[in-house]
Amino acid sequence: MATGVRAFLGIDCGTQSTKAILIDSENVDVLAVGRAPHELIEHADGTREQEPTWWIKALKDAVADTLHRSGRTVQVAGIGVSGQQHGLVCLDAGNRPIRAAKLWNDTTTSDDCALLTDRLGGPSGVLALTGNLFLPGYTAPKVSWLLRNESGTYRRAERFCLPHDFINLWLTGEFATEPGDASGTAYFDVRRREYSSQVLTAIDPARNWEASLPPVGASLAILGHLRPEAAEALGLPAGIPVSAGGGDNMCAAIGSGAVSAGPVVVSLGTSGTVFAYRPEPAVDPEGEAAAFCSSTDGWLPLACTLNVTVATDWIRTILALDHAGFEGALTESAPGADGLTFLPYLGGERTPNRPHAAGIFAGLRARHGRSELIRAVVEGVTFGLAYAVEALVRTGVQVSTITLVGGGAASNAWGQICADIFGVLVERPALHEAAALGAALQVRHVVDGAPLSLTVAVIERWEPRRDPALEAAAARATRLRRFPIEGGGS
Repeated sequence: MATGVRAFLGIDCGTQSTKAILIDSENVDVLAVGRAPHELIEHADGTREQEPTWWIKALKDAVADTLHRSGRTVQVAGIGVSGQQHGLVCLDAGNRPIRAAKLWNDTTTSDDCALLTDRLGGPSGVLALTGNLFLPGYTAPKVSWLLRNESGTYRRAERFCLPHDFINLWLTGEFATEPGDASGTAYFDVRRREYSSQVLTAIDPARNWEASLPPVGASLAILGHLRPEAAEALGLPAGIPVSAGGGDNMCAAIGSGAVSAGPVVVSLGTSGTVFAYRPEPAVDPEGEAAAFCSSTDGWLPLACTLNVTVATDWIRTILALDHAGFEGALTESAPGADGLTFLPYLGGERTPNRPHAAGIFAGLRARHGRSELIRAVVEGVTFGLAYAVEALVRTGVQVSTITLVGGGAASNAWGQICADIFGVLVERPALHEAAALGAALQVRHVVDGAPLSLTVAVIERWEPRRDPALEAAAARATRLRRFPIEGGGS
C-alpha cells in the first residue's frame, strides 16, 4: 500500500475484544473501526485468564476487518497499541507464552496482596515505596501467586510483561514498556518512574529482575518498527513505526481529551473508571485511587470499580430485555427505586477493595417490579462510581464537569442519573473507541508532531437535579457498602 489515504492505526486489546481504528492523518476523521472477540477462562475461585495467542489472532482479524471496512487504499503511517492493564504474561526464552495470562479482573491473589503488604511494612510503607497499595488486580501479586502456586512455571518463565507489551513485542520484536502501563503493576515507583527494587525483592530476592522485566522508555516515542513477519500477517508493509502505546485507561485518557489538567473522565464500560490528568504525581493518602502515570509523560490518578455494564447487562438479561427495552424501563423509573438498593459487587470490588464481596439487593418488597430492579442496579453502579470520584478528589483533582464515555454512556437516562448523583454537569462527547483512538493519536503525535488532543463535539449535556428520594438512596448505599457479605463459591 504505497499510495492512498495516509492514516494512523490504533489498536486496543480489551477484555472482551480487540478493536482497531483508522484515522485520517490530516483531519483525524475516523475512516473505519473493526473488531474481533476474545474468549475468557473463568472459574468460581476468581480466576480470569486469556491465552495471549488469542490476542494475536484477534489483532490480525480486527486489522483485516478495519482495512476492509475502510473501503479504500490506505497508507498506514504509524501504529499505536492500547492494552488491558495489569495482566501477567509469562514468556520463555523464545518469547513464547508458557501459560494463560492472568487478567486485571482476576481476584485469586488477595492472599498475595496481604503477604507483600506485610513484608513491606504495611499499607503506609507500600504507599511510600510506589504510591499504590497491592490490589488483587495488579501485576505484582500475580507474580507472587505464580511463585507460590506454580513454581515450575515461574522458574520456566524468562520474562514477564503486560498485554500491550506482548503485542508490541509481536509487532516489533522489541521487549519494552512505558511508564503509564508499567505504573499499574504495583512494582513500579510512580514518583521516580522506575521499577521498585524493594517490591521486586519482596516478591523474589533471588530473581534477576533486570533481565525479567521490559526496560522502561518514554511514552511519547517510537518503540520500534513493524517486523516483516508481523507485516505479512497483517497485510501491511514492513517498517511502519510503532509508538510506545500504553494501558487502555491511559490511551482512553488521550482519546477522551484528558491530556491536560481539567477534564475528569468517567467510563461506563464492563468495569468503571474515573480518571484525570495531573502534571505531577497524585497519590491518594488512603490508597483507593491508583497513582498511575499517564502515557503522555504525565500522571493519571485513577479509580476503578469492577461492576458497571457487567451489572446492567446481567439484570437486562435476567429480565429478557433488549437495549431499547432496558432504556425505556430506566427512563420511566423513579429516583430512589422505591426504597430498593443494590450493591453491585457481582465479581467482588476494587474500590473499595472487596475482592470476595457479593452483590446485594436490600429493601426488596413484593411491590417492586422490573422498573425498580433496573433503577436500583443503575443507581447502585453509579453510587459506586461516585465513591470512586471521592477517592480521586483526595489526590488533588477538582471536579467541575465530567466527561462520560464507554458503552453505558449511550444511555440518556443513565447520563441524567450520573449528573444527579455526581452533582456536577455531565457531558457526552462524540467519541469512537476512546482507547483505540488514543493509541492512534499518540502515534500520530510521535510521528507527525501533531497535537495529542483534538476538539470533539459534545452531543449531550445533563445538568444535576436535586431529589430527596435519590439522596435517601445514596445514604442507603453508603450504609450497605460498609457491611458487604462474601459470596459463596469464591
